[in-house]
Amino acid sequence: MANSSSPSSVAIRSYQVGFGDCFLLTFLYPDKKRYVLVDFGTNGTPEGNDREQLLKIAQDIQHQCGAKLHVVVATHRHKDHISGFSTTGTESPGRIIADCHPDIVIQPWTEDPDAKTNAQEATQGRVENFTTTLTSMQGFAGRAFAETRHLRRFSSPALGQLSFAGQNNLPNLSAVQNLRKMAKTRFYVNCGFALDLREVLPGVNIWVLGPPTLKQSDRIKKETRSDPDEFWLQQANFWKLATRAHSDGRPLFRNTLVGGRFPLATRWFAGRAAQVRTDELFELVRILDKEMNNTSLILLMEFNGKRLLLPGDAQIENWSYALQQPKYTDLLQGVNLYKVGHHGSRNATPKSLWKLFQNKSPRPSPLRLKTVVSTMAGKYGKNPETEVPRSTLVSELKDESDFFTTQELTKGVFYYDVSI
Repeated sequence: MANSSSPSSVAIRSYQVGFGDCFLLTFLYPDKKRYVLVDFGTNGTPEGNDREQLLKIAQDIQHQCGAKLHVVVATHRHKDHISGFSTTGTESPGRIIADCHPDIVIQPWTEDPDAKTNAQEATQGRVENFTTTLTSMQGFAGRAFAETRHLRRFSSPALGQLSFAGQNNLPNLSAVQNLRKMAKTRFYVNCGFALDLREVLPGVNIWVLGPPTLKQSDRIKKETRSDPDEFWLQQANFWKLATRAHSDGRPLFRNTLVGGRFPLATRWFAGRAAQVRTDELFELVRILDKEMNNTSLILLMEFNGKRLLLPGDAQIENWSYALQQPKYTDLLQGVNLYKVGHHGSRNATPKSLWKLFQNKSPRPSPLRLKTVVSTMAGKYGKNPETEVPRSTLVSELKDESDFFTTQELTKGVFYYDVSI
């Protein structure tokens, strides 16, 4: 029987942001409602959608919550998760969210402005080096994104991917600054952090499963090249190279252009060199992409025995620490709703995690696991090994759970509701 001080149900609204995440959780109590916004960003909306999509979504969030949010969660710094918090422009989505006066903002420990001086969870030097490296690599991603403007004169299969990944890793400073000042109470959390929100979310227990600190696990500094036992993406490890790489955003061979064109004798070589350059930049920016995903929050919420798993874009290196802790694997067995990690990519739903879920079933039932993914095909990954969403994972989700993807929303419909 539901406790009168606990929510009787929760409604999860998945917004159509294209390639990105935005979820509004409404906890229903006998005498009130409480609202939690988890991420708000995009890196490309479906063709034909309103150009003011994020503004419309912010207005809907404001309407739904009556201009009062209780908790805002920003799982990590990628554009497709926080760009909606930007305050640029006279009427911006970020200003609307800030005007909903959230009581609490929750972010990973790597976003703490004082993280570099936190010597309790790792030596000061290691923490400072890690956070500084992430910041400097974001600067590199920005320069790489700028360089794509000059590389467009050449044809390269990886150019679109470079532009997407580079843009997604821009610093998003306006959004970051807004998140830091929109609430009086801010928590920068890590795996095992005692996050008690019962003052604003009575009857809701929350476990932080990720990211681990460097003291808990330094795997978040690395990326696994291949793990067939866990992955539903192969990737190259260029960490050391990436931290040393530079790009100034200037065009290749700028001194050889004549009237805006390359001399005929140099065009073949220039084209091949540009392809090598594009591939190099793409691999380096992908490294930052993985590192940022490995700083993503993993939250497990429970009320009246029902559990929601919200892992942002966490990948296997982030998950590995929590999946070694029996206290967390026991909790994960009873998950009722799973927000599919990283838009359905292969290495963000480890097979060992998927095997834990006991509410999977090949047949529909009231207790069957619900899975929700916010994604957009064709934006990231152009072959079966790197495609997002991953077709083999999607097939499994459809077979074993009540599955929903924002890709199924028709034009003009910008959200989908599911309740537990």
